[in-house]
Amino acid sequence: MLLRILEEGMPVDEILFCDTGMEFPQMYRHLQKLEQYIARPITRLNPPVGFEALFYEYQPVRKNPSLIHCKGMSWPGPRARWCTGRLKERVVNRYLREIRKEFNLIQYIGIAADEPYRVKQHHYPLVDWGMTEKDCLSYCLQRGFDWDGLYRIFERVSCWCCPLQPLEELRKLYRHCPELWEKLQYMDDHTWRQFRRDYSVRQLGLRFHLEEERLAQGLSIRNKEFFSLFKERLNHRKGGDPS
Repeated sequence: MLLRILEEGMPVDEILFCDTGMEFPQMYRHLQKLEQYIARPITRLNPPVGFEALFYEYQPVRKNPSLIHCKGMSWPGPRARWCTGRLKERVVNRYLREIRKEFNLIQYIGIAADEPYRVKQHHYPLVDWGMTEKDCLSYCLQRGFDWDGLYRIFERVSCWCCPLQPLEELRKLYRHCPELWEKLQYMDDHTWRQFRRDYSVRQLGLRFHLEEERLAQGLSIRNKEFFSLFKERLNHRKGGDPS
């Protein structure tokens, strides 16, 4: 969105990037490249308390008595996406609230034309231009921005540790980003809430490892035989390291 806004000559006084601290390393390199390309600074907004401090240490007031002694916020869930509110929305709103004390603002939001359910207020140039997510990606690629190949691997790119991403995206993370997967496993080992309702990170690793074994042998990873074998290994290893 930003590239086209600037090419269209639309007024832009400040460019914001809200940093959760859990972006892919490629995303930070992309920001540096973008700044050089547009010859303008990008303001990085950081939350007063970062993701890992909230994840491991923060002690909220809990309504559930059984969780009173649990340390940290642990993994976000579908009904408790604390990361979005605390690390993005509050940070941006606090920053803009100070600016509004002196100026009237027009805020450009990067919601694509194929995401109309997310449009409520503000100014959405991508919707006005009819640009879908696919259009936006093609637009950036044509101008030399490829996020160090992230979009050749993943369908969408957000925080690499998000437990709400589809299984296929986690499979790609396991295969292509072993260092991040190792950190994800460490985080899951040291918190009280399991990464996903169905699997821990270690159990996911066990599944993906088994998938690679069977694919190398030309065997199915979608039939009853696979899931029976996976269940056997889960029972035997109790979520142990698949290596």
